[in-house]
Amino acid sequence: MRSDRLRLLLLGGVLIAAAGCATGEEWQTWREHGSHFASGNHMGFSLRNREGTAARVTRRDVALAREQAWWGKPVTVSQEQILER
Repeated sequence: MRSDRLRLLLLGGVLIAAAGCATGEEWQTWREHGSHFASGNHMGFSLRNREGTAARVTRRDVALAREQAWWGKPVTVSQEQILER
């Protein structure tokens, strides 16, 4: 009985912590889409361009984002910063 309570308490704590990690805007985005990423390309791009790091964007990334309708926070760079490869 005691271990069940402890397990329930830990699960509740994890759920509260996880819920606190997303903004209202992020929750809305996730509700509108069936998955976290539009494609494997989208996931790779997102993992490569995490917040707080210098963005690495290629022309192929830009084309794939349009073709696959990626969503989430946009990564903005100037035309000069877009890499050829």
